[in-house]
Amino acid sequence: MTAFAAPWFGAVFACLAGIAQAGQIDSGALDHLPTAQIVILGEIHDNPAHHRNQARAVAAVHPSALVFEMLTPEQVSAAEGVDRRDSVRLGQALGWAGTGWPDFALYAPIFAAAPEAELFGAAIPVADVRRAMTEGAAPVFGAGAATFGLDRPLPAAEQATREAAQKAAHCGMLPDTMLPGMVAAQRLRDAAFARTTLLALRETGGPVVVIAGDGHADRMRGIPVYLAAADPGVTVLSVGQVERGETGNPPFDLWLETDTVPRGDPCADFRMPKQ
Repeated sequence: MTAFAAPWFGAVFACLAGIAQAGQIDSGALDHLPTAQIVILGEIHDNPAHHRNQARAVAAVHPSALVFEMLTPEQVSAAEGVDRRDSVRLGQALGWAGTGWPDFALYAPIFAAAPEAELFGAAIPVADVRRAMTEGAAPVFGAGAATFGLDRPLPAAEQATREAAQKAAHCGMLPDTMLPGMVAAQRLRDAAFARTTLLALRETGGPVVVIAGDGHADRMRGIPVYLAAADPGVTVLSVGQVERGETGNPPFDLWLETDTVPRGDPCADFRMPKQ
């Protein structure tokens, strides 16, 4: 595991100190997760089993608030008052179709598992993400950037590791000159997700459940890092999900292993000649 030599690094582990046992769990353990003010439930977006597991965990946690990576505040406002157990109406109110996320049927059980929880949309405008690629995360984040650690550059080794991860995630097709901007955009998104999560905690008292991709649940580089920077006293539990055959030590407090979803070649679009 790469060392993350940042001023708030120790706070990340302070947040995890209350977890009795970290490691792999089975789906049954989702019914009695360790208590935390914030529970981040990671996913691979197109894996149906991951969403079923998230819904099960949400039902057990009984959150006061649900924070979604996939939603903007405007979408949440548009769905106010809609019965979350009515998946058709809810999907329509959220304007889910055409957003690029997998079919709403995968996510609907998560909403239905906590019909009274307050919803929060954590997504930020695409234009802001693109700005971060050229201007940096802190200027785009605005007020509070220092609170979330965005005013400080990453250590050189960590920056290089993240750039390599971005290159691998894009099938090695990105020019090296784009990689620092991709890292900045990811930092912006994770810090913004953390900001919304802390807002949800303040407004509802918690617990808060965050639904996001596994990369955002990463306890060393994702949302937990920025939560620890802004509020070292908050307790956070990161639960990730991996597919069988993945290697390495999953960067979560707890994780589940699931079957792999059949997929096409993820690099095909990068290799396809542009018309």
